[in-house]
Amino acid sequence: MTLSHTQVVRSVPVAVPSQPATDASRFMGEILVEAERLQSVDVDRIMSFQEGTRVRFGDAGQALGLLTEDDVRYALSVQFDYSYLPADCRLSRELVAAYEPASRVTEDLRGLRSQLMLRWFDTGADRRILAIASPGQGEGRSYLAANLAIVFSQLGERTLLIDADLRTPRQHKLFNLGARAGLSDMLVGRAGPDAVVDIPELRGLSVLPSGVIPPNPQELLGRHHFSTLLHSMGEDFDVIIIDTPAASAYADAHTVAARAGAALLVARQGSSSVPQMAQLTQGLREFGVTVLGSVLNDV
Repeated sequence: MTLSHTQVVRSVPVAVPSQPATDASRFMGEILVEAERLQSVDVDRIMSFQEGTRVRFGDAGQALGLLTEDDVRYALSVQFDYSYLPADCRLSRELVAAYEPASRVTEDLRGLRSQLMLRWFDTGADRRILAIASPGQGEGRSYLAANLAIVFSQLGERTLLIDADLRTPRQHKLFNLGARAGLSDMLVGRAGPDAVVDIPELRGLSVLPSGVIPPNPQELLGRHHFSTLLHSMGEDFDVIIIDTPAASAYADAHTVAARAGAALLVARQGSSSVPQMAQLTQGLREFGVTVLGSVLNDV
């Protein structure tokens, strides 16, 4: 599944916060030589090509056939302290926020991030958790949760993505984690904090996969231990994004959102049901959940 566009619904214009360039003083050629992507003699060739022109180092290197676009992206990621995914990375291409930082979809995700910071995450020390929910299957919850977690980590926030879909989980596939212990195993005491996986390619991002699919997901998520677990993780992370199963089919999403305190709803244009969205919104509010808004996919 690849979503072509993401649009915030019922939103207000918000400026995207700027990020300081922590290593911008390093020369691109130096970075690429250090990474063994370029030879020192080739740096001299590129600089000679630049003389008398206004061509940037990366453009000059590509014009000479000494650099690839991937090389330039790598150097820029180092200069601006930005998570970099090479074209041959093992992670899913659905993680568009990491693979395509200049795309319109990623810009929309950054805009959504800014609104969520102002509406929820920056409004109280106890507001660190957000559930992503939708009524039906295939509406883009896992896609949005994963990419939203990535853009929060790119902001410098210590971010945890939890796959609380204990029925048809996807996050372990998106991040190529394989079959391993996760949330379900932690909830029954079969695994500890080491079930949380740091994603080395994406600094600041950790993922807690679903783990073994249990026979009683609703009961596991409804136990007090889940709340305790979220509270303890809130001490280690600035932002926690939780993926959930389809709310119209299972009560899990309501339970998870109630534990989180807030939810962002997802709909897909042309397939989501307006009455189901309204019913989900009302149901979550009856659970005491703050519904922050909705996102319409495939606009």
